[in-house]
Amino acid sequence: MSQSAQDVAHTSTPHLSRQLGLWAIVGLGLGYMTPMTVFDTFGIVSGETNAVVPLAYLVALVAMVFTAISYGRMTRVYPSAGSAYTYASEAIHPNVGFLVGWSSLLDYLLLPMVNAVIGRIYFEGFFPDAPSWIFVVVYVAAITALNYLSMKGTSRINGFLVVFQIVMIGAFVVQAWLALRNGMGEGTIFTLDPLYHEGVQMSAVVAGATVVCFSFIGFDAITMYAEEAKTPSTVPKAIVLALLIGGAIFFVAAWFSQSVFPTLEGFEVTDDTLPEMALKVGGQFFKILFTSAAFAAIVASSLSSHASVSRMIYVMGRNGKGRFARFLSYIHPRFLTPTHAVVIVGIVSLLAVKFTLAFISSMINFGALIAFTVVNLTVIVFYAFRMKQRRTPKEIFTNIVLPFIGMCLTGMLWVNLHFDALMYGAIWLAIGIIVLIYMTRGLREPLTMKIEEETLAEEGTPVPHVKHGAY
Repeated sequence: MSQSAQDVAHTSTPHLSRQLGLWAIVGLGLGYMTPMTVFDTFGIVSGETNAVVPLAYLVALVAMVFTAISYGRMTRVYPSAGSAYTYASEAIHPNVGFLVGWSSLLDYLLLPMVNAVIGRIYFEGFFPDAPSWIFVVVYVAAITALNYLSMKGTSRINGFLVVFQIVMIGAFVVQAWLALRNGMGEGTIFTLDPLYHEGVQMSAVVAGATVVCFSFIGFDAITMYAEEAKTPSTVPKAIVLALLIGGAIFFVAAWFSQSVFPTLEGFEVTDDTLPEMALKVGGQFFKILFTSAAFAAIVASSLSSHASVSRMIYVMGRNGKGRFARFLSYIHPRFLTPTHAVVIVGIVSLLAVKFTLAFISSMINFGALIAFTVVNLTVIVFYAFRMKQRRTPKEIFTNIVLPFIGMCLTGMLWVNLHFDALMYGAIWLAIGIIVLIYMTRGLREPLTMKIEEETLAEEGTPVPHVKHGAY
């Protein structure tokens, strides 16, 4: 009997199947993070930071490390697919959790659409006379079908695409090294100019870090697979591994890129520098290979982001009431995937036919950084106050100091977001507050929180579920 069939046999109703190992989940996280984006955004970040792109990635990575530790600790306590939504609901209040989930939903829903828009732009570049809506429909349908039919199949395809990206990034590094030896750019990688030089301002570096932190969002999306990991301890390990591996790839690629291109002189397009960077260091054939890797990155990100947001919708539906909530929380008895949620994400992604990349991108990061800040807060609330683990210096450091630093760092990135991101995010949050007031009848009836207690009990996983009253 297969693992999926055993999962169904052990429970009274279908649920997500535990079939993802450590490296499968790490691959999904890296696919979401899209390592190739370091080259797409290089021109923007280099101009923003006065040519210290590696430093911007380093600042973002440091901020994310503290948050990753908090995610890892909370996913051990609540091994649910809801991520920050679950942690805030349980540690603070379900109403707070709903608003965190609602804010995050904006980013998670938009990323599959962003990938579809980028794919559409590529398609229009190769086939300018063909109707681009055909590409969007076919592309979104293919991504939706893969997520609909099998999480394991999605993971395998994603893994192949991620490996292809990493190989091509390695090839770029080799080409850049050879170019530096031939006197291009700085003429050597043994220079501190990519990290600091005269004219660099820390405020500008932080602004650049808010752009590149978009690349790190994938590590928190890993928590969406908590109910599909083979063991509850798999996800915390995968979070740290994905963040460190992704951070190392970003930093090394940015270092070589900045060394070869200390200025943006000679670039015809600075909004997406990837094709020209590949052409300048490796020639026309390498440009074709590198661009194909960029498209592979889009597909990998589409697969993983589509999978993760459908899990969040599923969990939010599972905790809701009424017919629509039951519709959202449906698990296919054969495929063991949240098929209704998967289809909804596909339908939203079809909006890529009309929306521009600039418009959609302006709204991303708002909810993610809110979620990061709140997850750090949940560590303090749960461990320091609910579990009262604040008596020793070690407990104070791990349960208060570390998550507080994480809150400050992610909060710093949040307040430095572009005005459009703050404005659109605030509008989305206001809509969420109205929905919450309606759902709770003026906050008189609190939302409920349901973790898959039946499944987790069978696995011996403790579920410290807390009942919350109305505000």
